Amino acid sequence: MFDIPCVIFAGGKSSRMGEDKALLPFGDFDTLTQFQLIRLRKIFKTVYISCKDKNKFDFKANFIEDIKSDNTFAPTTGFVSVFQTLQEENFFALSVDSPFISEKEIRQIIDAHKSGCDATIARTSTGIQPMCGIYHRSLENRFIDMLKENNHKLGFLLKSSKTNFVEFNDEKPFLNLNHPHEYQEALKLL
Repeated sequence: MFDIPCVIFAGGKSSRMGEDKALLPFGDFDTLTQFQLIRLRKIFKTVYISCKDKNKFDFKANFIEDIKSDNTFAPTTGFVSVFQTLQEENFFALSVDSPFISEKEIRQIIDAHKSGCDATIARTSTGIQPMCGIYHRSLENRFIDMLKENNHKLGFLLKSSKTNFVEFNDEKPFLNLNHPHEYQEALKLL
């Protein structure tokens, strides 16, 4: 099991999906969030769920509620809350809508993480995958500044920081469930 804490980010707006994707049924689970939580608990010693309001979930977990902000659905609010809550130097971030990123990809990212890096992030031929990788506390103040400036471009943050990008040739594990057709495709892949 990995010692680094894992944080599942489940506080997005889901505007392209048309409904809260964190609450969509997935496989044998009532929600996609439960699916992610159960599978990730098998490979990480500690798993947290970053969200706007833990009351939308009807199961027990380690929840980290987002700080109150005008930018309520920006991922930066989640990152600031995680840094303020956890006392760890690093954590592994994974979006709730990436159910096919396996232990293999996670191990590759963790093994590639180097001391002195601000982040170690997956990258595929389509670009960086900012919601799959390790974030270091050295970025905390940058996230706070981004939130104040209403700047939520994780890609820009990562490109302007000491980021170690881990290359992946296979795009399939990084399928994001942003639209209804992607959700339907994922259900078939299960």
